[in-house]
Amino acid sequence: MITTKIIDFQHKADINIPNEPFKLLGRILVSYNNGKWDYQLKKYPSEKVTEMCFPDENYDYEAMKDSVFVGAYDDEKCVGLAILQPGFFKYMYLYDLKVNQEYRGQHIGQILITKAKEIAKEKGYVGLYTQGQDNNPGAYLFYLHTGFYIGGIDTNVYRHTKQAGKAILFSIVKLSKYSKKTEISY
Repeated sequence: MITTKIIDFQHKADINIPNEPFKLLGRILVSYNNGKWDYQLKKYPSEKVTEMCFPDENYDYEAMKDSVFVGAYDDEKCVGLAILQPGFFKYMYLYDLKVNQEYRGQHIGQILITKAKEIAKEKGYVGLYTQGQDNNPGAYLFYLHTGFYIGGIDTNVYRHTKQAGKAILFSIVKLSKYSKKTEISY
């Protein structure tokens, strides 16, 4: 059975579970029209599907003292991690979310998001926000499935880097105490 717990100093090594590859199956195309965010999934043909793996972060527990580390455990083995940080305004920032490859598809990400929402609510936040790359539709669709909605896009952040041509997608989820919106009007 999978359990979650706040990772304490004694278990600080658990915050450095390795990143593992994921498939790049397509791209999320975001649009903003008439005050509403929307998206389309552009799937790649099978011969264009590739894999990507982020470099391991080597997180420092002491240096990240303002963070909340949530681990998902199979017995004593940490198989998933969510890192929460104080955020701007009234939203807590979901800094990182990862699940070991052999445990994917077992709802561990959803369990971690549920725990993250509880923590944010306890700390007085109205919701969570996070970001992801537009070329990682698996992650983005996961966030949408867990109640997040499109909050914006940054098409400039990767200019002049190896990631040029990609965009950052911002996602927001409001907590149950507050009404969930599916669109933003300005």
